[in-house]
Amino acid sequence: MRAVIAWWDLDRSEQTIASLRDFLRDEAVDRFSQVRGLRLKVWISDERTNRWGAVFLWESAQAADAPVPARAAELIGYPPTERHVFDVEATTEGAYDTVQLARLGLAFTG
Repeated sequence: MRAVIAWWDLDRSEQTIASLRDFLRDEAVDRFSQVRGLRLKVWISDERTNRWGAVFLWESAQAADAPVPARAAELIGYPPTERHVFDVEATTEGAYDTVQLARLGLAFTG
């Protein structure tokens, strides 16, 4: 398994965290739900530092290396400011009440 973290500093972009939330709701979440080998994608933001990004969990190194939809980079106007790839040492799931993770977060509740 591989984990990838991608971050954008939005200070140079015309996009905002709010406009990127619309992008998630309107197209990105549905598009990424069809990506082969992607176990989980969590979009993240930090309004204090004006940063936007994602954490990906891939089934394999090959899946992590495959091309993915690059619409966020197109909208933001440049590739991620930082991108880090990691081997996954272990995974687990804790005890939880929320059965499904799909369509949770500020893009759908805010």
